[in-house]
Amino acid sequence: MAEQPASKSARILYVPVGLVSSIGGGIIAGQVFKQVWKRATPTHTDDPPSPLQSEYSWGQMLAAAAAQGVVFSLTKAIIQRSGAKAFQRVTGEWPGD
Repeated sequence: MAEQPASKSARILYVPVGLVSSIGGGIIAGQVFKQVWKRATPTHTDDPPSPLQSEYSWGQMLAAAAAQGVVFSLTKAIIQRSGAKAFQRVTGEWPGD
C-alpha cells in the first residue's frame, strides 16, 4: 500500500528527528563495524587498513573498505527507517516521499 506524501509541516517536524537518527546511525555503525572487523580478523587487533597504509595489499584495503561501506549503509538504513516508522506512529504521517 502506497503511503500518502508527507505534508510540509510533517517534513519540517521530521528534520530534527532525521538529523539525530543520521548522527546516531553513523556513531552506531562505526561501533558495529569495529566489532565486525575484530571478529573477521581475529589475528589483527589494529583498525582496518586505510588507503594510505602501504603495508596492506590492495585486496586487503578494498575488502576493508567494502565491508565498512556495507555495515555503515545497512546500519544507517535500519536506524533511519525505524525513526521514520516511529515518527509515523506518533504523527500519523510518513515523513518522506
